[in-house]
Amino acid sequence: MKFKLIIDKEKDEEVVATVHGRTALIDEIEALISKHTDRIPAYTQDDIKMLSVSEIECVTVLDGKTYAIDSKNYRYRLKQRLYELEVQLPASFIRINKSTLANESALDRFTVTVAGSVDAVFKCGYREYVSRRCFAQIKRRFEVK
Repeated sequence: MKFKLIIDKEKDEEVVATVHGRTALIDEIEALISKHTDRIPAYTQDDIKMLSVSEIECVTVLDGKTYAIDSKNYRYRLKQRLYELEVQLPASFIRINKSTLANESALDRFTVTVAGSVDAVFKCGYREYVSRRCFAQIKRRFEVK
């Protein structure tokens, strides 16, 4: 199988695969490409904005509604549920608790609170607690091998 990548900012993005037949690998590639989007519709009180995934620092559920918090610490309402977004967003989004997905590139640091719990601090200044189970998974993910 040959692979060819052409980067041209003037053309629309497309993926074309010429194959002899459908295989599990082709199904996986198709699912990956169809799931991945680089923009998500986000709602404010007045309008709708196509929010770039790279702008999102975290996605969280507040009062039963899903919100995306961007790099300016502004909250946008999202129509999708958290489990739908977990499948749709790239692998750089990690679960830090039952109701929050964090963009690992937007994480500034982890801090320990007086009560002994751990908070994730994002570059925009937003703080969210990290559950013990998720923190153990995050530590394993970042361990040097």
